[in-house]
Amino acid sequence: MDGPGEIKAGRVALITGATSGIGLELAKLLARDGHDLVLVARTADRLDAVADDLRTRFGSRVTTIVKDLAQPAAVEEIVVQLRRGGVAVHVLVNNAGYAIYGPFAETNLQDELAMMRVNMLTVTHLTKLLLPDMLKRRDGKILNLASTAAFQPGPLMAVYYATKAYVLSFSQAVAEEVRGSGVTVTALCPGPTETGFQARAAMEESRLIKGRTIMDAATVAQAGYAGMLRGKTVVIPGRRNRVLAEANRFLPRTFVTQLVHHAQDRVDGA
Repeated sequence: MDGPGEIKAGRVALITGATSGIGLELAKLLARDGHDLVLVARTADRLDAVADDLRTRFGSRVTTIVKDLAQPAAVEEIVVQLRRGGVAVHVLVNNAGYAIYGPFAETNLQDELAMMRVNMLTVTHLTKLLLPDMLKRRDGKILNLASTAAFQPGPLMAVYYATKAYVLSFSQAVAEEVRGSGVTVTALCPGPTETGFQARAAMEESRLIKGRTIMDAATVAQAGYAGMLRGKTVVIPGRRNRVLAEANRFLPRTFVTQLVHHAQDRVDGA
């Protein structure tokens, strides 16, 4: 079993949503430290370009799997492919996820069900299938992308905030179950981060984002990676984010929800 922060040669890290943002930055860190990589994403061209870059820069062995994680069979197909190739996953990074912005009564149901599958079910399913082997080896690390959104309700992104609350709760519970086993589970809870996330959610004009200086993906990834190596259960990058997350414990829930509603609304109120 590795000690804190140690890396074994030939260790394999599986990263979902690995072609941009925090997932890509985590892939770079893992490759830098000698991991072989299995990268999962929806877009083959982008996935191949990232894999080639990581091979060139770090000399990593990189396997790519093109899957849309919103599809119910995706996780089973990924794990079947790994087992056929005799690949044992030592580090699982459940990074893939996205948001949908707008009043719940007006957002598209099928889009939100797909988001729930990616943000919650994929995390649960991959962890369920890969964790038992980690426990048998007494060796493994799991990093799940939650969010500061996990700490309070989120009007105008109601379902997204709820999915991240699930990821945080799930991660904390499983982390406690496996304590002392040689396997650790970490929930990374960043605030707004410079990625393609805001554009995909069409929320660039919200007060939460517009005109604000937000953390970059590399800084967030480094904080999450360091916390994972130390076996921390929850990592909240940035002092301001940590203060706000902690403050939610002491403020009335209704008041916090109203504040979030105001912050998420568009600057022009439209």
